[in-house]
Order: sequence, then structure tokens, then C-alpha cells
Amino acid sequence: MRTGILGGTFDPIHLAHLHAGQVALHQARLDRLLFMPAGDPWQKSGRNVTGSAQRLEMTRLAVEGVDGFEVDEREVTRVGPTYTSETIETFRDDEELFLVLGSDAVVGLPSWHRVDAVLSRVNVLVVPRSGVEPPDVKAIVPDAVFLDMGVLDVSGTEIRARVRDGKPYRFLVPKAVHAYIESRGLYGKPDRADRVEASAEVEESS
Repeated sequence: MRTGILGGTFDPIHLAHLHAGQVALHQARLDRLLFMPAGDPWQKSGRNVTGSAQRLEMTRLAVEGVDGFEVDEREVTRVGPTYTSETIETFRDDEELFLVLGSDAVVGLPSWHRVDAVLSRVNVLVVPRSGVEPPDVKAIVPDAVFLDMGVLDVSGTEIRARVRDGKPYRFLVPKAVHAYIESRGLYGKPDRADRVEASAEVEESS
């Protein structure tokens, strides 16, 4: 089994996530691509994020019906700090793992918990991001493979801001995710009750 893991806050999941997942699935000839929402993303420490149940539901809506795409909730349901090094230990030993990371996340790998254990277990597939050059990535993970994909400069931060400011964002997210955001009034105000503060103790995959 060749399994890809694309983790993130997914607040909300958007078209750049899905494009990266599809390219990874085909380029690396994966059997499946797991979208894995972070339960309590440490990289968002001190900032509010939407509750994990809603982020998980948006991820499910986004990948529904797409061959090869699956949603994995093991980081959402786990109690306590979540580290990628622990997540990968929950997979079968005979499963070949491919971790899909943005190039900016790769250069931040030295700060990860037990990063050597992570890199010894997974193959790294890199999503190109503006501002990070390939040599910077190769200096951290020499055998990293760059995905041959379009660079979509879309972020959850931008989408949340557009929703808050009443600007169009319909074609930055899947139709079902747009409907979910609109029906629940997500991102309309920064101090909504469905936003929770992320702790500094949990590591997200990307």
C-alpha cells in the first residue's frame, strides 16, 4: 500500500489543497491520498482556529466522491498533543508513506518533534510555494520530490478575510465547502464562538 498524507489545518480546505493531493496521487502512483485535519495545530499557536469537528466536516465535503481521496480523522480524535512522529507510528509497517508538504513547511522541519524519525519513515513530496527555492528544500531533505503542479497562491487566511469582508470567494473552495461556510456563517466575525485558540503543544503535518 502506497499512502500519501496531506495534513493541515484546513480552515477551510481549498482548491490548492485538492490540486496538490491530486498531483501527488498520480505523480507518486499512490494507492490513496489521506487528507488529515490537524486536531490542535501548534503552528497556529496563539491564534483562533475553527473547531476541529467543522474543519473535519468541510474536508469530508471537499473530497467526497473523488477516487483515491480519503479523509483521515486520527489527529482530530487523538487526545493530547499530536505529533507527526506519533501519527506515522499508527500506520502498518508494510505501508509505504508519502508526506505531502509545502516547501515552506519543509524548511521548518528542523523544529519538528523527532524529525529524524519522521524522515526515516516517509518519502517527502513537496508542494512548490513562492519565496522558497529548491536548494533550500534540498538542504533539509536531499531526496525530496517536487510535485509538478500549478502554483496556486491561495490560503485559508485569504479566504477567511474575504468572507469577513464580504468579498467573493466562491471559486477558491469546492461548491459543497462554500455552501457549508455560508449556511453556518463561518468566518464572519473573528470572535465567533466556533473559533478556539490553538495550543503551542501540537504539531501539524503541513
